Amino acid sequence: MPELPEVEVVRAGLAPAVTGAVIEGVEVFDERSLRRHDGPSEDFVQRLTGRTLVAASRRGKFLWLPLSDDGGNLPDEALVVHLGMSGQVLLRDRDAHDRLTRIRLDISHPVHGALRLNFVDQRIFGSMAISPLAPTVDAPRERVPVQVAHIARDPLDPLFDDRVFLKRLAIRRTGVKRALLDQSLISGIGNIYADEALWASRIHYDQPTDRLSRAKATLLLAEVRVVLAKALLEGGTSFDTQYLNVNGESGYFAHSLKAYGQQGKACPRCSRLIVREQFMNRGSHFCPFCQRVR
Repeated sequence: MPELPEVEVVRAGLAPAVTGAVIEGVEVFDERSLRRHDGPSEDFVQRLTGRTLVAASRRGKFLWLPLSDDGGNLPDEALVVHLGMSGQVLLRDRDAHDRLTRIRLDISHPVHGALRLNFVDQRIFGSMAISPLAPTVDAPRERVPVQVAHIARDPLDPLFDDRVFLKRLAIRRTGVKRALLDQSLISGIGNIYADEALWASRIHYDQPTDRLSRAKATLLLAEVRVVLAKALLEGGTSFDTQYLNVNGESGYFAHSLKAYGQQGKACPRCSRLIVREQFMNRGSHFCPFCQRVR
């Protein structure tokens, strides 16, 4: 599942090409990619055609493109993109054709000219949808899609409140990794970066949150930011061709992983073996010597 760095790399790549671009044509090749859209494909096509994209925005793992009505009003709707397990938004020339394209947008940019956005999705867990925009509770001037309103701010967001997060974390009665994966508490963190941040802060994935010291919780939040920032610099984590930026290029953070996917290899810190345990229908990777339940 793409996490914050992968989605942010896509957002940053799209922003220069879509900001100010007009949608000239829309084709839906597979309606399963509209599962989160409230209406049939005809409604999706009609409501997008002729609209102007005014930005590329993100919260956590959700990406959206606000839509202008060209009447000088603030955008009241957005095209929401969820990449799911294998979704890609590829920026192409108009004559480009990508295999497994589910939705296609032909756009015209005042500087970059005629372009094409192909939403490619092998496993069809991702989606596109048009969603109304609504003000946020903590910043009324900021507007997010209704479909994204339940998602918490991510730790790289300038408005992320460390004190509120640490307070809410302390009163949870769950394992710390479950808390990190709760997108209503803190967004953008998935299995890969949770394992990496927990390894860096020497915390066991099942450490109870109410028995995590304030100092340890503060350290964990700092390590989350470090690992996310480093992954952003390296273009995200790519293990195969499912994880690509808008130009079809892979990220390289996979070469920097210390815990995730490293089972059977020596811990870079103590040289004991990294192990993998079953966790929430996936796996947790950790060093049983460095990361003990306290």
